[in-house]
Amino acid sequence: QVQLVESGGGLVQAGGSLRLSCSASARTFSYYAMGWFRQAPGKEREFVASISRDGSNILYASSVKGRFIISRDNAKNTVYLQMNNLKPEDTAVYYCAATSFTTVQSQPMRYDYWGRGTQVTVSS
Repeated sequence: QVQLVESGGGLVQAGGSLRLSCSASARTFSYYAMGWFRQAPGKEREFVASISRDGSNILYASSVKGRFIISRDNAKNTVYLQMNNLKPEDTAVYYCAATSFTTVQSQPMRYDYWGRGTQVTVSS
């Protein structure tokens, strides 16, 4: 069982930055590839970014590529999402997820554990 807790969300103006963190309870954190997803009101959950177990492989959604950076620190059981040049359309609840697949995954159904999410609101 893996418990995930997101933090770092908040209200920011367009063009600003936020850094999300996701702390995992598992001692075997490095066994999981990790992902970030987001869900805006009235929309389906969508993939944002994923990072492999050792951080060597990374995948981004086209909508965030070049603006967001995913990273992880296995010694701290934490995955991060640095979000730069934020846009109003980035407003959503952001979720962290863990998958037992060995490498990056973009499909929510392939993730085994989910956090409760953190709200990000970008004002225009």
